[in-house]
Amino acid sequence: MISLLKYLTGYRKEAFLAPFFKLLEALFDLLAPLVVAWMIDKGIAAKNREVAVEAFWLLVGLACVGFAIAAVAQYYAAKVAATFTSRVRRAAFSRVQRFSYSQLDRFGSDSIATRLGYDANQMQTGLNLALRLALRSPIVVFGAIVMSFFVDVYGALVFLGVFLPLAFVVFAVVVKSIPLNAESQRRLDAAALAARENIDGLRVVRAFNMESHEKSRFETLLARLYETQQKAAVVAGLMNPATYLIVNLGLVGLIYTGAARIQIGAATQGETVALVNYMSQILVELVKLANLLVQTNRAVVCSRRLAEVINEPEDMVEGTLELPESAGPDDFAVSFQNVSLTYPGAAGKALDGISFDVKVGQTVGIVGGVGAGKTSLANLIPRFYDATEGTVRVFGRDVREYRFASLRSAFGIAPQVAELFEGTVASNLRWGAENATDEDLYAALEIAQATDFVPATPEGLAQKVEARGRNLSGGQRRRLTIARALVRRPRVLILDDASASLDYGTDARLRAALREARAGTTTFIVAQRVVATMDADLILVLDEGRLVGLGNHETLLRENDAYREIYNTQFPDDEKGGAKR
Repeated sequence: MISLLKYLTGYRKEAFLAPFFKLLEALFDLLAPLVVAWMIDKGIAAKNREVAVEAFWLLVGLACVGFAIAAVAQYYAAKVAATFTSRVRRAAFSRVQRFSYSQLDRFGSDSIATRLGYDANQMQTGLNLALRLALRSPIVVFGAIVMSFFVDVYGALVFLGVFLPLAFVVFAVVVKSIPLNAESQRRLDAAALAARENIDGLRVVRAFNMESHEKSRFETLLARLYETQQKAAVVAGLMNPATYLIVNLGLVGLIYTGAARIQIGAATQGETVALVNYMSQILVELVKLANLLVQTNRAVVCSRRLAEVINEPEDMVEGTLELPESAGPDDFAVSFQNVSLTYPGAAGKALDGISFDVKVGQTVGIVGGVGAGKTSLANLIPRFYDATEGTVRVFGRDVREYRFASLRSAFGIAPQVAELFEGTVASNLRWGAENATDEDLYAALEIAQATDFVPATPEGLAQKVEARGRNLSGGQRRRLTIARALVRRPRVLILDDASASLDYGTDARLRAALREARAGTTTFIVAQRVVATMDADLILVLDEGRLVGLGNHETLLRENDAYREIYNTQFPDDEKGGAKR
């Protein structure tokens, strides 16, 4: 949490002024009981109207000045808390943008969303309260005890008898609350993840009639969250009744002893009233302090979770080289040299000892069964993951030597999951090239076979796209992501399962258009359908993370058992291997 204090830079004056003005307010509050005692003893009891009126207006003046000071303190506290939280949230979001795929996998999108939203809000509330009360409440509590000695030493002893059990209660509640709040945040992440999974997979849940199962699972997570939060609430809730009980017992003792001392002339009515006021101030401030400690504890837990994101060390060191502007036709665009990949926490290797070379302008097909490592291999090329063993080279150099922006600017990628953003067709396509003209966008849409639902009109490009493309079909989303990859005219094009969600006719037209348009572009096609890669110059056959076949379609069909099995599964009636392409 201490590492986050740097985000107060430029607002340290306000961070000092907020508690300072609250301190002044506390001093004015501590003076009020003395004025009341003066009013009673020297004005009312002595039947001195002038003194009583002066005391009254002095109390009004103290109240007005205290209100003005409190307003200034509130303003500074709110300004500092809002600015600090905004900076921390921006820093966390910026850090997430630089996360590697491995770090995103480890934190989880739902946990990150919770940290940027709920945790940041809790931190802001805690800081706001801390700036306003962290100095004021202790000063009022200790100040009331000190001032009570100036009023009546004997009566002040009651304050000491109240303070020690109060301190014990507050300390016990805080110590007990810390682990409960931390566990509550973890269980909140789990519940958020379950909710996100169900919302995203609602169609699947309904298709398999799993509503009851998912409802039961979610209710179990909520029950665990409720249990933890209830324990935390019970512990925090004990503070108010415990402090009220102790303080009110102190008030009873104070009034009893005060009345006896008034009877024998050892104390005045004004002094007793002042002591009661100080005891009441202690009660009010301890309730505030209790809420402050509970909220601050929660804010500390949340700030630690945000600090974990911000301080997460980069597990990919960016290189310094720029990608060469051109390469010869005989140069290797991509080269894998004994490459292996193991995901963090995985039981085995996702890729094992992969080696191959791809020349500039070649088309490479990557085929294999589910879980064979096709997408993992494709993700290593633009360095979304780092190989755990071996070397991945792009245009002659290790990908780890390039700057991220320079390396990835050469790639056009249509990922396995067709992600679109809220906006328009044009705004989504211009993710590929910010300065692309409408003609460039239409050309990419035509190659991607998307002109049937995006007509060649200005209104077509302005067609609304909802978040994640909810208003589009799976095939339409897929074609827009392909068009987005083509807009930037990449040197290396990666189509991860590009034929998914497309009918065979559209897939065939798409492949034909790509063959004409991608001359000179090195293309990687990850596919489940063999027909999508049959025209490739080189086909990689993967099986359980290992490269078990390498060659063109005819060679593999003749010599590779794994490829032949995949082919025969999809074309059982084609004995000659000449399926229509």
